[in-house]
Amino acid sequence: MTPEKTSRLFGTDGIRGEAGKFPLDPRTVRIIGCSLATHLAERTGRNPVIVTGRDTRESGTWIERELIAGARAAGADVQSAGIITTPGIAFLARDLPADAGVVISASHNPYQDNGIKVFDPSGRKLDEATERRIEKDIAEASGENASEPPNSKEPETDGSKAHANELRLRYLSYLQHNVAQDLSLDGFTLVVDCANGAAYELAPELFGRLGARVIAINREPDGQNINCECGSLHIEGLQRSVKKERADLGVAFDGDADRALFVDASGDFVDGDATMWVMAGDLKARGELTGDVVVATVMSNIGLEIALRSRGVELKRVDVGDKYVLEELIRSGAMMGGEQSGHIIFPRLSLAGDGLITAISLLRVMCAHKKTLTELVAGFRRYPQVLVNVRVREKKPFEDIVPVQLLAEEIKHQLGSRGRLLLRYSGTESLARVMIEGESENDVKSKATALAEVIRSEIGSE
Repeated sequence: MTPEKTSRLFGTDGIRGEAGKFPLDPRTVRIIGCSLATHLAERTGRNPVIVTGRDTRESGTWIERELIAGARAAGADVQSAGIITTPGIAFLARDLPADAGVVISASHNPYQDNGIKVFDPSGRKLDEATERRIEKDIAEASGENASEPPNSKEPETDGSKAHANELRLRYLSYLQHNVAQDLSLDGFTLVVDCANGAAYELAPELFGRLGARVIAINREPDGQNINCECGSLHIEGLQRSVKKERADLGVAFDGDADRALFVDASGDFVDGDATMWVMAGDLKARGELTGDVVVATVMSNIGLEIALRSRGVELKRVDVGDKYVLEELIRSGAMMGGEQSGHIIFPRLSLAGDGLITAISLLRVMCAHKKTLTELVAGFRRYPQVLVNVRVREKKPFEDIVPVQLLAEEIKHQLGSRGRLLLRYSGTESLARVMIEGESENDVKSKATALAEVIRSEIGSE
C-alpha cells in the first residue's frame, strides 16, 4: 500500500488487519511504536513509559516485539505484561501509571488477524489527534514494507518474564480485592469458556480464588485456535458443559476478554442486553442508577428498552461501538452502558469494557439476591428481529428517497412504541441494512421485506 492511502488506519478499535500485511507488517509496526513514543515524549517532556500486552495469536509475539523495538528506539521505557486481557492493559496504564498502554489483539476476530489498540493513563482509548499524527508518520515513511513476519521469538528480555508475571498478578489482585471485594463463591459451580484467548489463565485463577468450583474449557491456546468454535461467538459448547456439569452459571469470553456472555443453569443463553437488564435492576434497587439511565447502542433489542421503561429507566442509544457508549457514559454521568455483544462498561470501575468485571458484577447480584440468573432475567423479553441487506449502487441519504421515506414513516407509525425500525448503510460494503423489531416475527419479516424491495427498486445494484 502506498503512503497516500494510509490516511485513516485507526478505527473505533485501533488498527486492525491481517498480520504480516500493511499496516501490520514488521516495518510499519516499528514505525507505529516509534511514532507513539515520540509524540508521548513531546507531550510529557520526558522519555515516556509504555506498558504492552497481547492475546494468544501466533503473530502477537513478533508484533509486540517490533512495536517495543520502535518505541525503545525513540527513548521509551517499555514494560511487557505478556499475555493479558485488553482491559488488563487499560488497568495497568492507569495503575502504574504509564503514559500509554498498548494491546496487541484483534479481539473476536480469527487468528490470522491482529491489531494494535492504545489506551491513555485514564484507561480511555488514544485521542484522535495522536492517532492522526501516527498515521501521518506512517504515510511519510519511505521505502518498501517488509512482507514476511520474523520468527515468533518472545518479546521479553532477560528477567522481564518475571516482571510480566508481576504485572498480571497486579491486575488479578485488583479484580479479587478491589472489584470482587468480599464476594464469596463457595459452593458455586462455574463453567468458564476462555476462548483459547487472553483470559485462559486469569479467569480460572480469579474465580478459583473467589471460592468457586471452576470448570475451564477452551484454555489450551496454540496460537491458531483463539475464538475458533469457542468463546463468546460460539456459545453451544458452553451450553452443553453447563448442563453436563449441572453448573450454576456459564461465562464465555472473547479472545481479549473485554466482553462476557452467559449461560444460565438451564443452559439458556443470556446476552449483553439481558445482562444490562439484570444489572440495571440491581443498581436501581440500591439507588445507584444515576439519572435512571442505561446507555446502549442502536443494535440493542427493543425488548431491553421496553423492559427498562417498565422500571422507569430510560435507554439512551448511541452509534455502534464501545467508543460511543463510553463517550455518552462520561457525558451523562450514567452508571452503566454496553452492547448486545456483552461488551459492558461500568465507568466507576473501568473506562474499558472488561469481561471479568462484568462476570464478577453479575455474580455479585446473583449472590446478593440469592436468585438464579433465570430468575433475575425474568421480565426481559427479547422481541423478534429481522435484518435484510440490500446491495445498492449508491448510498444516497434515505430521507432524500421519497418512496423509502414514506414507507419507513408508515412502518414506524404501525410499530408504535412496541417496535423499532433501523435503516442504515454498511460502513464497509455497498449495502443498505433494514432492521425491524416487533411483537410478531411474521409481521416484522413482512415489513422488512417490503421496505427492502422499495430500496432495491430505487437504488439497488443490478
